[in-house]
Amino acid sequence: MTVVKSTVDLDWENLGFSYLKTDYRYVSYWKNGEWDAGALSTENTVTISEGSPALHYGQSCFEGMKAYRTKDGDIQLFRPEENAKRMAKSCERLMMPAFPVDKFVEAVKEVVAANEAWVPPYGTGSTLYIRPYMIGIGDNIGVRPASEYLFSVFVMPVGAYFKGGLVPTNFIISDFDRAAPHGTGAIKVGGNYAASLMPGALAKQRHFSDCIYLDPATHTKIEEVGSANFFGITHDNEFVTPSSPSILPSITKYSLLYLAEHYLGMKVAERDVYLNRLDEFSEAGACGTAAVISPIGGIQTNEDFHVFYSETEVGPVTEKLYATLTAIQFGDLPAPEGWVVKVTA
Repeated sequence: MTVVKSTVDLDWENLGFSYLKTDYRYVSYWKNGEWDAGALSTENTVTISEGSPALHYGQSCFEGMKAYRTKDGDIQLFRPEENAKRMAKSCERLMMPAFPVDKFVEAVKEVVAANEAWVPPYGTGSTLYIRPYMIGIGDNIGVRPASEYLFSVFVMPVGAYFKGGLVPTNFIISDFDRAAPHGTGAIKVGGNYAASLMPGALAKQRHFSDCIYLDPATHTKIEEVGSANFFGITHDNEFVTPSSPSILPSITKYSLLYLAEHYLGMKVAERDVYLNRLDEFSEAGACGTAAVISPIGGIQTNEDFHVFYSETEVGPVTEKLYATLTAIQFGDLPAPEGWVVKVTA
């Protein structure tokens, strides 16, 4: 396909986080045991069989990532191979054919380059959000893996998550489980997010930003914050994040673990975070692709409301971690080897 670059006129500094149709997306089909060559498309709708396992049995997974405009006008991706590897693990768990890592990265680069005009300018705080996904398709009615699959990547510009700056918000412990002890919590499948809609809505009805899920086996340990990973900073300056087989392995979390240790000189640990020991932390936050870091002001438990550093001001370590990671993502700070992939537009 011949790519025609469009002219885009948007209020880049006031974008929200919502769907916006851009010019091109990448589409590839798996049939008869192999992926086709894949190609760009201008069509933003998908036509599939009514018997597709994605519709009935939830055979679908996805990823979330971003492209960043640097000060010199270049476009770069942040650790795209890690997204490709995580999606491959999701596919394995759902008995779907993995999309090869190298082809995944090239597909993302191709879509971003084709939509270069939609990548927000440096300094606006906005980015190009990237959504790769895979679904099981084809004529089917029995509970079994699909016979055909669709892999696609689409993009859209999104605004800065924090319109008023990096400000703490409050969360509430949920009575619902996010995932079963040996279920699909560690992979990025659509069903996990469908199950989170009601707990999240109930939390917002009580004027909390979202809910916090405890471990499904004992309900004594923090696992995830909404759709993000939890972290805490102890009083002796250790970066701690929960360890559990039912937590989605956040690429942002593992990036922060590395930066805390190698850039900020902190001790780091993945371990149990017990709900009755929250006072070991001076700061806390949630981390993920959309916000990078969401500072946690306080947590409402069944017994009391626990405040960390402040309900109104972000803690100094959290602020430094946010500044360090975003500086790497936007090209203002040298990245660890292999973290940044340039896109040729």
